[in-house]
Amino acid sequence: MSMNDLNIDVRALGKVAVLMGGSSAEREVSLMSGGGVLQALRARGVDAHAFDPSQSPLGELKRHGYTRCFIALHGRHGEDGTVQGALELMGIPYTGPGVMASSIAMDKIMTKRIWRFEGLPTPDWRLVSSAAETAQALEALGAPMIVKPSREGSTIGLTKVTSPGQCEQAYLLASRYDPEVLCEEFIEGEETTCPILGQGAQAHALPVIRIVAPEGNYDYQNKYFTDVTQYHCPSGLPEAEEREIQRLVVEAFRTLQCRGWARADIMIRASDRKPFLLEINTSPGMTGHSLVPMSARASGINYEALCLRILASASLDSAQGQPAGDGTSQDCA
Repeated sequence: MSMNDLNIDVRALGKVAVLMGGSSAEREVSLMSGGGVLQALRARGVDAHAFDPSQSPLGELKRHGYTRCFIALHGRHGEDGTVQGALELMGIPYTGPGVMASSIAMDKIMTKRIWRFEGLPTPDWRLVSSAAETAQALEALGAPMIVKPSREGSTIGLTKVTSPGQCEQAYLLASRYDPEVLCEEFIEGEETTCPILGQGAQAHALPVIRIVAPEGNYDYQNKYFTDVTQYHCPSGLPEAEEREIQRLVVEAFRTLQCRGWARADIMIRASDRKPFLLEINTSPGMTGHSLVPMSARASGINYEALCLRILASASLDSAQGQPAGDGTSQDCA
């Protein structure tokens, strides 16, 4: 059954806050995501309102009678478990993974440690705290190498290092955003991403998107503000490769105990077609350039229906993962 066919009782969803903006380096994109979500929910009859945590204290949510939140915040203080923890204390169900899963997924190093422990493929890496250690990591991992902050998103602070002379500048850029700097083995090959919806045994992957950026430079500008990057969905990958990526991202999602929705980024190594997990985003973008809506459309789920279904899945950790009244009527077909 397509999500477009689900009969969700919008009245049961109550008064909804779309959390957007915030104070992270991704504020601008969050405002675009939140604006799109807000418009979509209102178009479906939801009593939805914009709420910027950097402009109003979160306690106002309780005071003004909000009954659930759609988190359209990106980056720190949005998808790192902090807002999720505050909403848990107020007893307001929210979209996306809970406190622990959000916190771990935001930290790329902790995520990779868990995936590695569970036997999931992820590029080799080093945690560094100086330019000298960055140069040592380049010797160990080889060139090219990716240098990036451990706890930022949207490729902010990222450098592709191809020579020792770039190490100092790459480290300084990344450390501006986070004292924990990740040096990661570069996987030469095709870049893909794949959204996941649901929870536990019901978690499932949407169609894979293959990304072709100009000169392989899928940076912040090309992600959100240009039209030169090509997105292929259907991906055009062999069916077996598509299925393997979908299996892998669902396993990665479940391993971190995520729920609701997320999007995992995967590189396919050209030499042997092996997929490698890069990271998982627990509050993915919902802008006009965003990838979760694109993948959902390919599976027959329009933008409004996607937003509504994600909102209906809002829950609390304290509810032991059970949706706190998902607004789905009993007579849905």
